[in-house]
Amino acid sequence: MGFVLGFALLVLVLILFTMVRVVKQGFVYTIERLGKYTLAAQPGLHFLVPFVDRVGHKVNMMEQVLDIPGQEIITADNAMVGVDAVVFFQVLDAGKAAYEVANLYGAIMALTTTNLRTVMGSMDLDETLSKRDEINARLLVVVDEATSPWGIKITRVEIKDIRPPLDISEAMARQMKAERVKRAEILEAEGDRASRILRSEGEKQAAILTAEGKREAAYRDAEARERGAEAEAKATQLVSDAIAQSGNAAINYFIAQEYTKAVAKFADSPNAKTILFPIEATQLIGSLGGIGELLGDALKPATGDVTTRVAVAAPGTSTRAPRATVPRSRDS
Repeated sequence: MGFVLGFALLVLVLILFTMVRVVKQGFVYTIERLGKYTLAAQPGLHFLVPFVDRVGHKVNMMEQVLDIPGQEIITADNAMVGVDAVVFFQVLDAGKAAYEVANLYGAIMALTTTNLRTVMGSMDLDETLSKRDEINARLLVVVDEATSPWGIKITRVEIKDIRPPLDISEAMARQMKAERVKRAEILEAEGDRASRILRSEGEKQAAILTAEGKREAAYRDAEARERGAEAEAKATQLVSDAIAQSGNAAINYFIAQEYTKAVAKFADSPNAKTILFPIEATQLIGSLGGIGELLGDALKPATGDVTTRVAVAAPGTSTRAPRATVPRSRDS
């Protein structure tokens, strides 16, 4: 009796175990009734009909990453490159993902690999290296469209690495170096040209400014000479008018004035108190009296106590030259 009771309890526990199912967050369980898909169990507690319902597949509904192994791809210009890629996808319909395709991960990997060969095989090597975004976009459209009947969504397709052959890599490195050297030489030549142009412009401006300065100086000098000549001409005209009006008296006046200035300069000499200079009596005998009077009148107001003595020797009376003695004042 106890054995039967224990067996009954064991069967009851097994029945309860098969009836109750707890679905974890992020997963969906497909429920099969007598082998037919009937329900997609969402996360939480679920009760099944014992011996009738069972869990078919446990489908991961989170976004997943599938690593595509490296592939050797021949490009349009017959260059062989190695390519690695990754695919991001998410299951939207658990029933389709479980029953529309036998091996979901293998199918996605095969589909991505074939389309990767198709897309990159239609491009040159330079395009495959420089247009990764375009390759990713084309792969995303093609693979997502092909996998939509399986109830999944392809969110991203990314090329991880593109490995060209070693000789092509070395040739590309040399090409890049030559290109950079060419750019450097071009920039250096452009800088030198700009420097020469700026230097020439500076020299040009300096020459222009120098020429303008010389022209202005020459203009000012010519203007000064012109005004000096005008003043000299005016003075000459005034003298001519005075001579024309006064005759010999004006001439004697001007001669006496210049002679007085010359004597005054001799009198201001710091090195001599007595000045000797020859006078030809026969040439100056007619105007000496007038000159003396004018000289006395000119020197009296200026010096106060200066006394002028003029001695004229007759020709043949003495071998010494006549002299005019001008004593200097105490103040000088």
